[in-house]
Amino acid sequence: MNAIIKPRRFNGTVRVPASKSHTIRQLLIASLADGVSTIKNPLDSLDTRSCIEACKAFGAEIIEKSEELWEIKGNNGFKNKIKPGTVIDVGNSGTTLYLALALAGLQSEEIRFVGDEQIQKRSAAPLLDALAGLGVLVKSNNGCAPITIKGPWNGGKVTLICPTSQYLSALLIASPLAPAGTVTEIDIPLLNEKPYVEMTLSYLKTSLMSNARFAFKAALDYSHFFVLGGSQWKAFGDRVHSVPGDFSSAAFPAAAAAITGGAVRLIGLNALDTQGDKYFFEMLKSMGCDVYWQQTNNDDGKIEQALIVSGKGELKGGTFDLNNTPDLLPAAAVTAAFANGDTSLVNVGHARIKETDRIAVMAQELAKLGVSCTELPEGIIIHGKGAVSPPENTVIEGHGDHRIVMAFAAAALGSPVPLEITTAESAAVTYPGFLDLISGDRLHL
Repeated sequence: MNAIIKPRRFNGTVRVPASKSHTIRQLLIASLADGVSTIKNPLDSLDTRSCIEACKAFGAEIIEKSEELWEIKGNNGFKNKIKPGTVIDVGNSGTTLYLALALAGLQSEEIRFVGDEQIQKRSAAPLLDALAGLGVLVKSNNGCAPITIKGPWNGGKVTLICPTSQYLSALLIASPLAPAGTVTEIDIPLLNEKPYVEMTLSYLKTSLMSNARFAFKAALDYSHFFVLGGSQWKAFGDRVHSVPGDFSSAAFPAAAAAITGGAVRLIGLNALDTQGDKYFFEMLKSMGCDVYWQQTNNDDGKIEQALIVSGKGELKGGTFDLNNTPDLLPAAAVTAAFANGDTSLVNVGHARIKETDRIAVMAQELAKLGVSCTELPEGIIIHGKGAVSPPENTVIEGHGDHRIVMAFAAAALGSPVPLEITTAESAAVTYPGFLDLISGDRLHL
């Protein structure tokens, strides 16, 4: 589907979609827990639907009591065996694939993982090598899907290079469920996206049933982990987990406000959450936007936080390290295109191994807007002139990448002419309704 986005100033109140990272972690943890869990305000998107199918294949029962409340009856660490010949289609969800691969290594039936065209090009080789080192049977297409996984998880010591933190999160979520006495040691010579490991660790601290047979140790710099199996995930039960808003999704309406000199009020976010993509709002402030938190009353009369972003004038360039937050690169790059001066997005080579090579794609598509970029092996420099100058009838290739599509939809609002964006439907991977929001048909109030 192609979308045509017309220029306009972006103002309004936006309720930010729930965090994909939290929703997927909670779904998988609840699916292997020992009872019934309740998740409040989950993200309902294409990626989380893929995760739900994986959870059902793992033997969990999921009841959607309403749009805001999902109930999950867990399979208690694969107490009920997986059906032989199980195939899990993860669609476009790399998070689901990586986390579920490790969990599948805990059980004795072969599970085959497949996915869409992009997933079939995204290598999980470092994670698969680590799983094989722990005794798990692994078959793959040169590290890519289709991938077949089968236990047992024998444990041992492995080295895991983490260009994406999801490899490490996968082992940390699965290894406590290994048989009692099983030792899993992980050496980490490279770790990108550290805040998302901290998110995973927050669940280990609150949702594991510890006992004398279980032990967990982590080096302060996360270079080494020691896990002694024999634990299990505990159901959330009465501890209803409310999923916070997604800072990576919030970046796109925020970018739209910054680019067009508008103002947006973002609700549903938690200022204290571990999500690394909070960094985008520090970037906007550094580039000249007004950014601040305020308290507001919701429809129920309860006080909640709102994050205000106002594009008050000229944007200026800067240098920003995106190692912890590679998903910010598309939103940051289009914002930089409307800034005066160079903006360097650095230490983010792992953005090349996402749904697309986002460094190359952003340089290619920004050129259509008359914006000059310099590609670096580990980043990109955007040579901003304060405005963009695309010709009439410019078509931006979305490359089937949700973040590329959303970034250029935001850029289109500040363009002097409408922009046409291909594969626009991919925005629904993480942000259903985004195109309606950005085009002004409706706001998420």
